[in-house]
Amino acid sequence: MTTIIHKTLAAVVLKRYGTTFAAQGLARVAKNSPSALFQLLNIALLLSARIRAANAMEAAVALHKAGLTTPRKMAETSWQDRVDIIARHGYKRYDERTATMLGDTAQLVLERYHGDLRQLRGHADYQLDKEKALLKGFKGIGNTGSDIFLREVQLVWDEVYPYADEKVRYSAEKLGLPSAPQKLSTLVTREDFARLAAGLIRVGLEGAYEKVHAEAYG
Repeated sequence: MTTIIHKTLAAVVLKRYGTTFAAQGLARVAKNSPSALFQLLNIALLLSARIRAANAMEAAVALHKAGLTTPRKMAETSWQDRVDIIARHGYKRYDERTATMLGDTAQLVLERYHGDLRQLRGHADYQLDKEKALLKGFKGIGNTGSDIFLREVQLVWDEVYPYADEKVRYSAEKLGLPSAPQKLSTLVTREDFARLAAGLIRVGLEGAYEKVHAEAYG
């Protein structure tokens, strides 16, 4: 495929599927604030369970609307309150275990990073592989969760960009796009690359490859 076709496909992905999971969960990652990064970590945790992405995001929005947007507020909320919030909003199968992990994660952010996940970068010497390892130190955050966090935080953490995990690369390849992160990132602006990565994940979740092709070529 030519570069023009690649950019056309990428534009369709952005237009139809390019909402980041952070934006859907009401976390303003572009601000790179302690609150936004903590909310993104919770989104990554919620999406890591074997549950529909829509249910996980419903729970993430509910936590935001309940005001649990900082590690201090999350840690001070009772386990039962956390269970009730996420169970009422689509997160029933793993609600009790996840409520525990949300509390543990908040406590660890407070103790290790003084409530500010921007400090994780310094602990990792601003090295991507070390940042990923530290993220996996949170209960409930494994390869999937760390990939989600890094995909979205690359908007503001320069050392992460361009980040495209295995699922993004697989979806890109199925669409006929270059799968290597450096090449994929040339199709859109730096500001839009996290959106493209999220869009490719959503295309994969919906199996919408033919829809993207039809719009791009139609």
